[in-house]
Amino acid sequence: MRLSATDVYAFQALGYLGLQHGGLQHGTPVAAEPPAGQGVGQPARWISSDEISEATGIHRPYLVRILAALTAKGVVKSKKGIGGGYALARKPQLISLCEVVRAIDGPVAPLSCISLNWHEECVEQERCHARNTIYTRMRDAMLAVLQEFSVQDLVVDARQGVSYGHCLGHLLKPNA
Repeated sequence: MRLSATDVYAFQALGYLGLQHGGLQHGTPVAAEPPAGQGVGQPARWISSDEISEATGIHRPYLVRILAALTAKGVVKSKKGIGGGYALARKPQLISLCEVVRAIDGPVAPLSCISLNWHEECVEQERCHARNTIYTRMRDAMLAVLQEFSVQDLVVDARQGVSYGHCLGHLLKPNA
């Protein structure tokens, strides 16, 4: 598995949304409960794509595509119209980075023959030693790490003003 620029941008945007979810917002406490009449399960406020773009430095058209993918997979929720925007679908600590990466990239497994969610049969799967040992362990290790961490871990960086923009220069490219 290799992180993509889209993963890095998604992490940055989710850190910002997580910061707004109930932590500190620009040094000001955010309401933990929604205002009266707003309903259970509704965010204290919806964050516009313009605000997220400005705060994270992610170009808005690209950001909107990322947020659409995250919304389609239930990581983020959105509200259209005046006063609308985006919010995390759940508390930051309940959204694993595995769920985020799957929402953006699809399978975490390096090969479809060992994928848990996008499995494709292989004629050699019963006899293939590499598949049954190496590749399976690689998949399990990646899943374990991504499931161990959550959007709450990204909030730590957002709170400190860490930009993941520098990570883009460190992305590994095939055959590099």
